[in-house]
Amino acid sequence: MLTLRKASDRGAANHGWLKSFHTFSFANYRNLDEQGFSDLLVINDDRVAAGKGFGQHPHRDMEIFSYVLDGALEHKDTLGTGSVIRPGDVQLMSAGSGVAHSEYNHSHSQPVHFLQIWIVPDIAGAKPRYQQEHFNTQKKRGRLQLIISPDGADGSLHVRQDARVYAALIDGKENATLELAADRYAYVHVARGSVELNGMALQEGDGVRVRKEQLLTLSNGRDAEVLVFDLRAQELPQMP
Repeated sequence: MLTLRKASDRGAANHGWLKSFHTFSFANYRNLDEQGFSDLLVINDDRVAAGKGFGQHPHRDMEIFSYVLDGALEHKDTLGTGSVIRPGDVQLMSAGSGVAHSEYNHSHSQPVHFLQIWIVPDIAGAKPRYQQEHFNTQKKRGRLQLIISPDGADGSLHVRQDARVYAALIDGKENATLELAADRYAYVHVARGSVELNGMALQEGDGVRVRKEQLLTLSNGRDAEVLVFDLRAQELPQMP
């Protein structure tokens, strides 16, 4: 069963320097029907103006990853990590017992466009940690590349949850498939472009809850960049 969440139905915030769309409830956007899905709590589609960003702020007991689509995002945290995240990079910060970080547009002339996604961990109070890896275009072209997993398989980043995240670039005649176990849910988010999921037409910003489906096929893309989450079969996130 595929349940569409249209891009136009998302929450929206415009702070001038920040334009953001919220797939699930976040900050001032509250929707009782959109409180996350399985262990997926937040998908924010953020565009930050040149030279602007989020000052240092704390997190705990959350798996937070950033996926840059255009531009460059500068990260600093209280673990001593400093990095710049560009398209193809995936950053995962496990907040654990507590960490503070800041995120700024690295450029003083161009905007940055990125997704920030939160996954609920399976353990509370763990040691905070930071990971970053680059997945080039070739790895994602016409296929679903594993970027996040519970065991760090195939060079993916290690998340503290029974969740796997795949990224794909689909254009023209390219197609990619993912077989799910019988007891799994999934969530599909179109980061940009357009694509079909099992024949369902999707546009940029659309999301789909997937239940009781064992084969997912992405096809007929037009410059599509897609994230697919392989998740536990539960409706809402539960904190550990």
